[in-house]
Amino acid sequence: MGQSVSLMPKVAASTVEAPKNAAKEKPKCKACCACPETKKARDACIMDHGEEKCSELIEKHKQCMRDMGFNI
Repeated sequence: MGQSVSLMPKVAASTVEAPKNAAKEKPKCKACCACPETKKARDACIMDHGEEKCSELIEKHKQCMRDMGFNI
């Protein structure tokens, strides 16, 4: 077999940053129970106006879920 060539650049370990979420704990609840306030507002908006007009509330709910430790 031939030799393989690595295309990955070599970087010193001290220069690699840990991901922001690495220090966060696992979620303390199930996804269905997280962020009930933003979920309720998002769902009501989608029912009344459609998904296209509720992008701000959808993003707020996604951010809340991320803050709770979910990978969204």
